[in-house]
Amino acid sequence: MENKAMLQFDQPSFFKRLKGMLGVDFYRLFHTPLLYIFLFIAALIPALVSMGAMGGEEGAETAGMFSNAWQIIAASKPMYIISDMGDYANMNMVYIFGGIMISIFIGHDYKSGYVKQLFTTHAKKQDYMISKTMLGAFSMVCMCVTYMIGGMIAGAATGLPFKINAGSLICAILGKFIMSLGWASLYTFINVIFRSKFGISIALCFVLGTGIPIIGAAAVIGNTPALNIFLYGSSVYACLTSNALTLVICLMNSVVWAVIYNVLGTLILNKRDCY
Repeated sequence: MENKAMLQFDQPSFFKRLKGMLGVDFYRLFHTPLLYIFLFIAALIPALVSMGAMGGEEGAETAGMFSNAWQIIAASKPMYIISDMGDYANMNMVYIFGGIMISIFIGHDYKSGYVKQLFTTHAKKQDYMISKTMLGAFSMVCMCVTYMIGGMIAGAATGLPFKINAGSLICAILGKFIMSLGWASLYTFINVIFRSKFGISIALCFVLGTGIPIIGAAAVIGNTPALNIFLYGSSVYACLTSNALTLVICLMNSVVWAVIYNVLGTLILNKRDCY
């Protein structure tokens, strides 16, 4: 009984375990080119989008794709059904590339044998799920920041007006940041399922990141705020007409889905061979 009590006493606490795993993950993140490549891609996307907003004549806009520079960051209003490229050409694209980055990062964990070594000495699978989710969320927020910088430069280059309600803009940007947590948990969950099938995990991250299932549902039931219960729905709800309620919905949605996906991912890791 005494030995059992000493063993329990010697086991590190949840926060100590998580701190150690986060330290390793973030060290790897900052000391590999993966993050910096995706940060550059995120900053470059608005420039490529803005090129599509320029017409054949110098300074002309194509079909009114954008009427305001901030539309490169977020849509003017919630759009669950995509009618043209301009509806989707905003910061939401970061979630797609964030999913690909998480797939590569987790895929390397399994390919390099890091997971086998980790789970041999570290029995808590939930810590792995939480650490990867937090890592992915942080990476996507950083990508959102570089996208925003690139978007402002691209907006200035196209000569579009920057006039906007500052409060709504801030709420929209914060909403995008908050949704990174939910998306990161989804992508982590997908990759622990298809850890040995890299192509499938990448394809799923792309399909879900583009919101194709929700767009299909919206085409049937209509352009309704009821779709905000899903990650894609809340992501498009964070738009240039956002307010404090928007942030509450994004926060609740992101946290609830993060908990669900982390619990399910932990169950899968506990029941299946992780090597």
